[in-house]
Amino acid sequence: MNRAFIEKLNAFGKKREPFFFVIDYAQKNFYAQALSSLEEDVLYAFEEPRSTQTLFTCKEFVWQKTYPLRSNYEERFDRVIEEIRAGNTYMLNLTAPTKVELTLDLKSLFYASHAAFKLYFKDQFVCFSPERFVKIEENHIHTFPMKGTIDASIPNAEAIILADEKEKAEHVMVVDLLRNDLSRVATKVRVERFRYIEKIYTAQKELLQVSSHIQGSLVENWHEQMGEILSKLLPAGSISGTPKRSSMEIIARVEGYDRGFYTGVFGVYDGKILDSAVMIRFLEKTPSGYLFKSGGGITLLSDKEKEYDELCDKVYLPVF
Repeated sequence: MNRAFIEKLNAFGKKREPFFFVIDYAQKNFYAQALSSLEEDVLYAFEEPRSTQTLFTCKEFVWQKTYPLRSNYEERFDRVIEEIRAGNTYMLNLTAPTKVELTLDLKSLFYASHAAFKLYFKDQFVCFSPERFVKIEENHIHTFPMKGTIDASIPNAEAIILADEKEKAEHVMVVDLLRNDLSRVATKVRVERFRYIEKIYTAQKELLQVSSHIQGSLVENWHEQMGEILSKLLPAGSISGTPKRSSMEIIARVEGYDRGFYTGVFGVYDGKILDSAVMIRFLEKTPSGYLFKSGGGITLLSDKEKEYDELCDKVYLPVF
């Protein structure tokens, strides 16, 4: 729990002052700034309409990907399965970095891309997230967990992903986890919509993503408690695991790298509504080059080859 983060967001809420925030996966590092004084090198967009005008086309840039070694991923996968069999976790989000080379800078990619939620942060990273974290509006809190991805070009893709028992089991676990999470801060928590399909557009293809909608009721003075509310919900269940605490301990032992801001959360408050997104589909600039971080949920029903392929499929840029 980061007390400085909590107190800063609560202070903004008490004044109903619009602000923007970013917090990393481990809740160690954060940025929170009033919108009136937001730096020029912090850019974000929430649910912007798809544009017919582009700065670039996908043919005008080149990027090369060096995926993590399959053998290394499978060794980590096997360790997660051992933890599941030992009862230490039931579903765990296993991630890995992919080295990439680019012919565009991060800011150009931000402007050239389309995503439900996107962020360019101080020339350190960009993310093109399809996943909302929570939205709070009119004393109600909403979350929309996403679990289950398939190439839309596959014949009968929607029917296949919805009928997949492994994907369904994983999705059910995440929905149950987030229902419990919301119950820590809200009352009358319920699943409004279960396992519906959304489309995600990339430069190479369309993907289908399975989502659900969970809602709960908050007290009227939630504005003054935004820091506590978010801190109790972090990190997002969809990118950690269940049970959350033990899953995070396993992640720290198994993944072998620092997630940093990847799988953290960013959001904006306009004085009435708080909206936020999970930082996935994440490209980071490091001293040794660019890294694209991606991953997926592992359960006892998971197939290591399919999970590795899904991790690689999620390394994409959603440019127009």
